[in-house]
Amino acid sequence: MEVRFTRGKSAILERSLTRPKTEVSVSAFALLFSEMVQYCQSRVYSVSELQARLADMGQGVGASLLDVLVMREKNGKRETKVLNILLFIKVNVWKSLFGKEADKLEQANDDDKTGFPAKVTVHWHKGTTLMIKFDEAVIARDKSLDGR
Repeated sequence: MEVRFTRGKSAILERSLTRPKTEVSVSAFALLFSEMVQYCQSRVYSVSELQARLADMGQGVGASLLDVLVMREKNGKRETKVLNILLFIKVNVWKSLFGKEADKLEQANDDDKTGFPAKVTVHWHKGTTLMIKFDEAVIARDKSLDGR
């Protein structure tokens, strides 16, 4: 059997079968996403119902991903302080989803009140911005943890 090398790359039979933990086949992702959307579309009667079903599926996937990342990166220890949670999202979660850390983490001091525990909205300001507004109870709990 003849082994050929092209441009410094090893033969396909000599390559490792394992992939890095963040690499997912784009075609496999596209197929799974398409099937999820089609599954939900066939069981709803309005766009708002479709959005709700997809959001429910996304919440389950997100919770599972968070569990995996907490186990992998933090040995099962969950953060309790808001700033540490946001830093974990900025670094670890973002890197696992997009292959790099989020560009920046900013804090805005708004007096707007929101429902419990937080409301997340997406905005466009020099790039995509996710704004997380925490409930007053969450902020009070975080301040009490600082006092310990």
